[in-house]
Amino acid sequence: MNDDGISGPKAYFPGPRSENESWVRSEFQAIVDDWFDWRRSTLPGDPPAIGAEERLTPGFLVERERTAQALAELMALLRRETPTYSPRYAGHMVSELSLPALFGHFTALLHNPNNTSREVSKVGTVIEAEAIAMLAEMVGFDPAAARGHFTSGGTMANFEGVWRARYRLDHWLALALWIAENTGEQLDLFAAAHMGWARFAELASRHEPPAGDLRRASAVAGNPADVFRRIGAASGRDYSGPVVLVPGNKHFSWHKAANVFGLGEEAFWSVGLDAEGRLDVADLEGRLEDAAAAERPVLAVVSVAGTTETGEIDPVDRVCDLLERLQAERGWRIWHHVDAAYGGFLCTIPGGPHEAVLSPRVRKALKAVGRADSVTIDPHKLGYTPYACGTFLARDADRYTVSVFDAPYLERPHLAQDLWSATLEGSRPASGAAAMWLTGRTIGFRPDRFGAILAGTVRAGQTFQEAVRATLPELRFLEPADSNIACFSLASDGEPLSSANRRTAALYDAMREDGAFHLSMTTLRRPGQSAQIAAHAARYSLDDDDDRLVLMRGVFMNPYWSSASVSECLIPEFVAALGRGIETVSSR
Repeated sequence: MNDDGISGPKAYFPGPRSENESWVRSEFQAIVDDWFDWRRSTLPGDPPAIGAEERLTPGFLVERERTAQALAELMALLRRETPTYSPRYAGHMVSELSLPALFGHFTALLHNPNNTSREVSKVGTVIEAEAIAMLAEMVGFDPAAARGHFTSGGTMANFEGVWRARYRLDHWLALALWIAENTGEQLDLFAAAHMGWARFAELASRHEPPAGDLRRASAVAGNPADVFRRIGAASGRDYSGPVVLVPGNKHFSWHKAANVFGLGEEAFWSVGLDAEGRLDVADLEGRLEDAAAAERPVLAVVSVAGTTETGEIDPVDRVCDLLERLQAERGWRIWHHVDAAYGGFLCTIPGGPHEAVLSPRVRKALKAVGRADSVTIDPHKLGYTPYACGTFLARDADRYTVSVFDAPYLERPHLAQDLWSATLEGSRPASGAAAMWLTGRTIGFRPDRFGAILAGTVRAGQTFQEAVRATLPELRFLEPADSNIACFSLASDGEPLSSANRRTAALYDAMREDGAFHLSMTTLRRPGQSAQIAAHAARYSLDDDDDRLVLMRGVFMNPYWSSASVSECLIPEFVAALGRGIETVSSR
């Protein structure tokens, strides 16, 4: 490996056959040695709490043995766990752990800082800030301006985006409502809810509303039923609350958000998908017009970079173009959140020597992520980091600002050093931040470093598809594949879709029984994914007689797939296993 490139993942992963065992053992021993030395050398004048003689008493030894036996039982149980580290596992978005992430996680785990406050995490919080800057730069944010924090996963990070988008919309609308009620002017609801902070500051300076009055005009800080009634009276139209525009390929966390934030599922308006399963920008524009006509402020627009089902990348660049045009033409400042829980690390590929593995359309979409207001990334997916580790990123301090419960309503704090009041979660470990910090300091998030590893996984998925097409023509791939996920159905020309769905599900069962490789199964459903289902049926001349499309799903995120020895050996075996599965299905 040279300083200006990476020859593969071999130095950064344990190896599926424990190839890096001796080095990993030595590093773990060094971590444990340093931890014990830290405890021994800190406050050396304090008395020991566990005496040498006490450690030799029968009772003490019995308790040690009890722990040793229980630990041995746990280790024996976990030897039966799913071997997700193996390239033979391609079922879900979980894979091998990188050594920098594993070492960083383990080191921070031993020290156990709580990133809720610098008083208990004076180092962990600094590591978190530095790791956030690395990830912010990776997605295209200015690392000096961006803000963010680590979460327990993508669901919580998506919630953080909704929380902040709601904060600013609520402030803008509360001020406009107070002004309308105190001047007698009719409230222009949609314009007010998207006015922007500059207009907010100008109006607040001119009218000087009391903070207490603004709190009472807030649907978040005050009584929402009363505020909705007042907004209706001031605007001359009943107010039904804001909406969130989410594509039909959305993650289940958005349904949870509707429940948790009390918006109601009706408030989550689905944006149509095109024939390739991505957000339809024309439909998004229509939904925005519908919201304006209905006087329903848009709390946020969501696009997805790496759908959980099939790995598609929404046209983030075109969504940004649309929202920026509407801001320039109509003054609408609408929050754009990119759910890149899976695909965020793919931002390391464009602009580098391996970018050709991605289509030009996907590269443009990934390069535009930095134009969004906020982003979700899951390092425990394509960051090869231990669970549970998610990340919420905001473009700048203004966008990171959220309610501070003991502050006046007008105050918009740009964050103290302690984040407890600015995160939905209270106590937060430093282990995920340390894992990403060490990953950034070693592998690095450049196109020729981390991007090279991920490009290898995308290429492996493409190689798999080529091998299957050449040998098993009855396996029909969902096209195009935007990332390292390959989905396919078992179908013959002219076969009814309902029959193909049954045979695909049977193939999945046969592969599970065979056990040589692990895949998963997913289902696309109408009406949300109608165009994509119809396109797949037409591409392979299927009789489109069903309201769903059953697919087998291979997630080729394992870093070892980029090794020629692994790919050359296992892809033919994978194809052979699928062939055995097809024979089993045909014989039933």
